[in-house]
Amino acid sequence: MNVENNMLWKKILGEIETEVSQANFLTLFKTTSLISLTDETATVAAPSTMIIDLLQKRFYQIIKKTVDKHTGIDTRVIFIPKVVSNKKEQYSTSPLFELVEKEVSATNRLPRVNPDYTFQTLAVSSSNQLAFVSATTVAQKIGRSYNPLFIYGPVGVGKTHLMQAIANDVHQKNSNLKIIYITSEEFTNEVVEAIRENDTARMKKKFRSINLLIIDDVQFFAGKEKVQEELFHTFNILVDKGAQIVLSSDRPASEIKKLEKRLSSRFAGGLTVDIAPPDFELRAAILLIKAKKYGIDLPIDIAKKIAEKTQDARALEGYLLRVITEAKTKRTEITPELAEIVLNNNQQEQKRPRHPDDLIKEVCAFYDIKPLQIKSAKRSAYLVKARQICMYLLKNDLRLTFTEIGNLLGGRDHTTIMHGVEKIEKKLLKKEGSEEIVGIISYLNEHALDY
Repeated sequence: MNVENNMLWKKILGEIETEVSQANFLTLFKTTSLISLTDETATVAAPSTMIIDLLQKRFYQIIKKTVDKHTGIDTRVIFIPKVVSNKKEQYSTSPLFELVEKEVSATNRLPRVNPDYTFQTLAVSSSNQLAFVSATTVAQKIGRSYNPLFIYGPVGVGKTHLMQAIANDVHQKNSNLKIIYITSEEFTNEVVEAIRENDTARMKKKFRSINLLIIDDVQFFAGKEKVQEELFHTFNILVDKGAQIVLSSDRPASEIKKLEKRLSSRFAGGLTVDIAPPDFELRAAILLIKAKKYGIDLPIDIAKKIAEKTQDARALEGYLLRVITEAKTKRTEITPELAEIVLNNNQQEQKRPRHPDDLIKEVCAFYDIKPLQIKSAKRSAYLVKARQICMYLLKNDLRLTFTEIGNLLGGRDHTTIMHGVEKIEKKLLKKEGSEEIVGIISYLNEHALDY
């Protein structure tokens, strides 16, 4: 890129910056460059095909208008991807994000991070495109792009998937980097435990010597003064040393009540992006991805039918699982008629929410054991199996956290719960014991307790 093009593009970007939001400018425009201006054609390079798609669909007219103004000619703007290799910019027409399935060994995976949560397994549409581009940029240049990256949106829109995708991507590229993914509740427990045991030095060393810190649901730090103070100092130390911080919340930092202003200011000091509830197309795409995870070739018309029922991405899997369960129980194909019956029945059931204690009782009834047994320390094979299925259902059906489930099941550690949930998920994916799990879900649907 020559000096003349460089100067011209700086002027163009300076004007565009006044017309778009800061998040859009930093994420989409700042990393672009003008490669050439010949024969009334402006060739613009961007870091990825995803950014190019967003620029073309949402900002083409703004870009063209501004380019025309500064060149005095009616230009045609075209975009090409740019990659960095050996510190030299190269330009290519091939996509930068390719779907590559890689096996993740148990010894080479991050604690608390689901290896299935990757950028490749995330369905992307207009509702989460900006957050997706921001997250992939952070993963490529941790500590050098947007720090912190603050992602907010309602429950079930994919915040956790996106943050864990960052962790998996960074870990895959460099397994020597220290990465911690943690929920706000778990971080709070770490601080409380360190104070109680008078061992804050150990905790500070743990969180201040890492390369990437990801904290989920930071809105729950509200009103917890000691925890906020510890996070504030940890935040400053990590940023000063060039480490990356990624945060999520159900609302912008400025709207979190009882959050210290200095901490709120730090949260908003990088890039803040929101994720809207998934649109119809994205919900259908999510269902197709989930179905493939369960080894099911789901017809597109049925995916659309399920997608019409809810905007909650998490609830989608529950609907899908019920349809799969019904088909397996009746030993039949998944048809639109079958899906309609299941979805109508499910809507009736949703009118009365299931309480965690009731779900535990239902699992115990299925296995003919007592709730006290499932909560006990005994590790008989039949108890372990029932306990792990209970963990899985509490997590996926009622959306409880690992810590909440641990408290319900006799005060177990969150890592134990995570292991139990993953054990059942692996069985489902490998179809080992899936018939039993399907049978339990079917039983719960037919014999749900009155509450």
